[in-house]
Amino acid sequence: MISEPTAPRTGRARGKACRGDVPRTSHARCEPRDDGVDPIAVLEETSRGRVQELVAIRYGRMLVSPFAYLRGSPAVMAADLATTPRTGLDVQICGDAHLLNFGLFATPERNLIFDVNDFDETLPGPWEWDVKRLAISVVVAGRDHGLPEDQCADAARRCAQIYRGLMASFAGMGQLDVWYSRVEPLAFLEQIDAVSRRALERNLRRAQRHTNLGTLTSLTEMVDGRRRIIDNPPLVVHLDAMDVNLVEHELTGVMRAYRSSVSDEHQVLLDRFDLVDFAHKVVGVGSVGTRCFVALLVDTQTDTPLFLQLKQAIPSVLEPFLEPSRYANHGQRVVVGQRIMQAASDIFLGWTLGPRGRSYYVRQLHDMKGSIRLEELPGPLFAEYAGLCGWALARAHARCGQSAAISGYLGRGEVFDDALVAYALAYADQNERDYAAFRTAVDAGRLPAAPGV
Repeated sequence: MISEPTAPRTGRARGKACRGDVPRTSHARCEPRDDGVDPIAVLEETSRGRVQELVAIRYGRMLVSPFAYLRGSPAVMAADLATTPRTGLDVQICGDAHLLNFGLFATPERNLIFDVNDFDETLPGPWEWDVKRLAISVVVAGRDHGLPEDQCADAARRCAQIYRGLMASFAGMGQLDVWYSRVEPLAFLEQIDAVSRRALERNLRRAQRHTNLGTLTSLTEMVDGRRRIIDNPPLVVHLDAMDVNLVEHELTGVMRAYRSSVSDEHQVLLDRFDLVDFAHKVVGVGSVGTRCFVALLVDTQTDTPLFLQLKQAIPSVLEPFLEPSRYANHGQRVVVGQRIMQAASDIFLGWTLGPRGRSYYVRQLHDMKGSIRLEELPGPLFAEYAGLCGWALARAHARCGQSAAISGYLGRGEVFDDALVAYALAYADQNERDYAAFRTAVDAGRLPAAPGV
């Protein structure tokens, strides 16, 4: 449950009081894992209920690197985070706040902003779990890209510093100002050197081209005078090519239920599009094997395309360690969490219920969305990017009204920063051991893997 907002002075005092029960230095501890926790068994459990023909693709993508493994195993880290100290200052958390779950996308006003962009695991929970997963991902990704250990540590520290500093700023702001704040990537570009700026500008341009219309020729083709999604097995296949328990005659009810979850004015807009094709599409790393569909709709007047993604929402990996979601439909859980945390959300964001009672959430597949290519970032810029993610995460957490209490707990010094860096470095070592065990399980045939798909 999210803690009740309090006045800044009272909130800071409450946050400071938490230090007595949970010293900031305690966050440095990365205790040896209980022998009863088998990360391979956890992965096997999270694969139950998925499309089994696709599980090998999931594991194959996780084999690429320790960072890819980290992205695909949030359930393993959730079990570990549940054993760490908790301040009790709960907010709406992302639940999977790694570096590549932040990115660029367009607001309804067509402005490009930077924010958290994945909420499959969102729940009310400890703010520190998000910060720890983000800092760990910084170290793991930095190592993957060959950065020296000191630069990885510096980047994790930068993330902590920015989070702490921004949370202090938010603590002194009015709630409306916090709610309306956003991370403008163009303003960030002005703060970095010319060489680094050019690298990030390429990412901005890619995102600006990543639109429904820009995707039309790469994802669809004309067949007998009708626009149709291109099959690309096993990544993109039509429903008649796989057993997904969702057939065409059921789509009308699924889409009707989705329509009722968006606002009235957006229902009016949605009604101006016709559904012309529907296919299953494999996405991401950790999501592979869940049911995910892409729907092609066209403007009834101009044939302008609209691609909607219907993605299965399963219980959050955090749920075994926190209170269960208040929403029976996990698609609604995802959508509500996203609307709370994001500065601006997709106008077509909604949820629906599919066959066999499966929950789905719906959003545009492409709407000026893009992610930063970490491999293009040199050490100093990598640290600044980590800080930018810390900025976005602080803003998302502050929208829950707990900025004063969290800031009071963090304080002005670097005690928490030091602890977070120590934990991130230690857990990155644990992640490498888990990755090695994962590779061994694949080599031994315990887990199926299809690399390169």
